[in-house]
Amino acid sequence: MSGTSTRYDAVVCGAGAGGLASAHALGALGLRVLLVDKQPRLRPVAKGEVLQPGALRVLRRWGTERLLEQRAGVRLGHLVVRDPAGTPLMALDYGQLPEGDRWLLSHDHLTILDALAEGLGPTVEVRRGALVEEALRDGPGGRVSGVAVTEGGRRYEVRAPLTVAADGISSRLRRAAGIGARRVDYPHRLVSFDLAGAPRPDDFSAYLSPRGLRLVYALPGDRVRLYVQTAPDELRGARDRAALAAWAEGVVAEVPALEPLAGPLLAGLDSRQMLPVSRFLSPRLAVPGMAFVGEAAYAVHPMAAQGMNTAITCAASLADQLADHLDGLPPSPTTVDAALRAYQAERRPILAQAATTSDNAARMVTDLTWRGRVVGRRAVRFTGRNPRLLHTVTYNMSGLGPRPMTFLDRLHQLGVLPDPRAHRVPQT
Repeated sequence: MSGTSTRYDAVVCGAGAGGLASAHALGALGLRVLLVDKQPRLRPVAKGEVLQPGALRVLRRWGTERLLEQRAGVRLGHLVVRDPAGTPLMALDYGQLPEGDRWLLSHDHLTILDALAEGLGPTVEVRRGALVEEALRDGPGGRVSGVAVTEGGRRYEVRAPLTVAADGISSRLRRAAGIGARRVDYPHRLVSFDLAGAPRPDDFSAYLSPRGLRLVYALPGDRVRLYVQTAPDELRGARDRAALAAWAEGVVAEVPALEPLAGPLLAGLDSRQMLPVSRFLSPRLAVPGMAFVGEAAYAVHPMAAQGMNTAITCAASLADQLADHLDGLPPSPTTVDAALRAYQAERRPILAQAATTSDNAARMVTDLTWRGRVVGRRAVRFTGRNPRLLHTVTYNMSGLGPRPMTFLDRLHQLGVLPDPRAHRVPQT
């Protein structure tokens, strides 16, 4: 880091799933990449633990899926919405997808990030504890040409024809680009628990309860992840262990199917993390010189297991578009901007479709208003009875490519009209 300015082919800002995936994909093109992150080290967090088939296709190509399988990643064959007794109401069967895409894979968030980091090529440099202060431009309001970074009390410039903003939902770089977008908070929160010694579920299961979602799936090492939907202030008074234990007992009592988790939940109360839940879609995924990836571009409810997956597929798409436009030549502002326009054109409609699918899935099981309960439960029941719609929803959730739901499909999904094609399941 000598001098006041360094040059790279690309600078990636943020070392979460989107940033690491972007650095991985761009490095695989032989580009000289700098990956910077303000955090000196990764911190464990209960998010981004379930990989969909679309993202697994990318990770398989990179060799990352093999690393996760070797480290005891858990394959899950179904995403199921259940009633409090555990009876399936709507089951998405991943076994109906193309061969090689017939499972979800769960693993700890840090393990997934570590596996991505291990695959970074020799042309990728990583600097942690480095804060991106601002985007650099070619003149006032001009093209983004890099970033200014502060590290160890020293400020320096990084110049590159491509800047990737993977700096989260409150992205400073997105705001600096003048892209205004509204983050919508759901009227609830999720509390996560890491349960040891609990019976391992075979599926990714969402349980309906009088007070919202209870989400359960297996993690490596005979552990189970439990998410509990709460009101924003529900746990504010439950600060001592006795109050938390009483609250946890109520959670199990509301959903009898969770009774086997009662003991592990009481033992795992200290593992809890309170998570705000939001949805967000940037109106633009690129400006001249800069692309937005991960939560800088898109965020969804964890119920749909889409956020990390779209971060990975967007990173791969960005690199693929760049490879097509470079044609073996070094990146220049002209070729990079052409690739960015193609990236925007390809990915923005896909993210918009995924956002709709994710929000609909989340509201089916989390909306506690009278209207929301009626509409959501009807949608769950009628979708669960319709093999054609189940296949469409499964394909969309998997990230293998959007199959839009028509207005007529929505009427069938709500039971407003009978579906004469209900048993005509498309060929995968």
